[in-house]
Parts: sequence; C-alpha cells; structure tokens
Amino acid sequence: MPLFDKAISCTPMTKDEFLLRFNLLQLVESEHNYQHSSPLRSAAVLIALVESDKGEGLQVLLTKRASHLRHHPSQVSFPGGKVEQSDKSIIDTALRETFEEIGLSRQAITVVGQLPPYETISGFHVTPVVAIVASSQTYKIDKNEVAEIFQVPLQHFLTTQDHHVFVAHKGGKQHNVHFLPYKHYHIWGATAVMLKDLVAHLN
Repeated sequence: MPLFDKAISCTPMTKDEFLLRFNLLQLVESEHNYQHSSPLRSAAVLIALVESDKGEGLQVLLTKRASHLRHHPSQVSFPGGKVEQSDKSIIDTALRETFEEIGLSRQAITVVGQLPPYETISGFHVTPVVAIVASSQTYKIDKNEVAEIFQVPLQHFLTTQDHHVFVAHKGGKQHNVHFLPYKHYHIWGATAVMLKDLVAHLN
C-alpha cells in the first residue's frame, strides 16, 4: 500500500504531509528555461511555508518589493538577495536576507531542503531554500526593500488551474514567462516558476 495517494487532496496540506512528499518524491525537471549570457551573481531566496494556527494548512509567505528598487520593483517575490562574502553558505544567505527584509528570526525557521537554482533576467543565479516557519510570527518590514508581506495558502497553488505561460524573447532567444495570479496579486517570473516547480515536485 502506498504511503499516500498520488493525487493532492482538497484538504489543506499539513506540515507532516508536506515533509513526507518533499523528502520522498524525486525532484522533477524545472519548467524554467531562461539562461543568462553574461556572468551571474549568486543569490538565494527563502520559500517559507508558515504553519497556520487556525487549521488552514501551510501558507506561502511572499513579499511585494519596494517600488524604488533597481531590480524587479513592485514585483511579488520571496524574501532573499545576493550572497555576501560574510555568508557561510547559500542557506545562510537566505536566512540573513529574510531577517534583514522582514525581521523573521532564524530561530523560527526550519530549513527542509532546496530547489535547483535559477538564472534570472537581472543576472542572478538564485537558489530557493525551502523551510517551515512556526505560526504566529512577528514581522518587521524594511521599507527600503519591502512594501508588503502577505501569505497565500499552499493549497491554492496545489489546486489552481489558473497558470499562464507566455513566450518572451531576449538576445535572440526565447524563454517562458510564468504567471500565477492570486486575488489582486500578479505572481510572475522566477517566483511563479519556483512555485510551479515546488507544486510539480509535491504532485
């Protein structure tokens, strides 16, 4: 008898079910196909899955970037940023940047793994670090970096059919741009494809 049904159920995914699927299932090939032509800078983001204290399953923590930023202004993203020389590892980068941007302490974060790295149009080699965050956290936004913090039920991404892919061209090459809308938020680009890959892995 299988440990769990292959199909995702309609009930919100719990931390235990997420960890079982994430750790036992083989990573699928990413749908990300963008390759940058010039040297890349290393970066990391945190895909933080927050435990709900209301029985609503895991919630994906997302930010909306400040409008004055040079890279990806006003775009929905995961907390994170470029690797600094003082960082001990790519995980250290993700945790440091998350604390600096939204005040989420390392003690509240349990890292469970990583997704394959992505190359972004802004010239970064980004590694997503996947983690579980205990419920009822206090956040402190750095307004120079982040305009808003919000959460989306992981179940929304697991079950939605509202996923769009558009073909874009850059440098004589074509690549796919992914969109995953949620309410009035437009989740697109690297953030959307990271979520799509995470969902594909869990399925």
